[in-house]
Amino acid sequence: MQIVMFLVPVMLILVALGIVLFSWAVKNGQYDDLEGPAHRILYDDDKDMIPDDARTDKPAAEKQTPEHEAELGKTAHPDEDKSQKG
Repeated sequence: MQIVMFLVPVMLILVALGIVLFSWAVKNGQYDDLEGPAHRILYDDDKDMIPDDARTDKPAAEKQTPEHEAELGKTAHPDEDKSQKG
């Protein structure tokens, strides 16, 4: 009988701790995206491990960023500039 008097308060403390941890997880967004991790496994993230000679697309080093293309601007297409001016 003495063990029951000890275990009931311990059980109530553990249940209260579980409720507090669950409410903390919900408030911090732990359950917001339940399907994202399941779909993320399907995305290919090993492009940097493919040798350059085996790639079907351009390597990341050769790709130009939009900022780089904007810097090239008129020098990249001189014929278009002439047709617009004339």
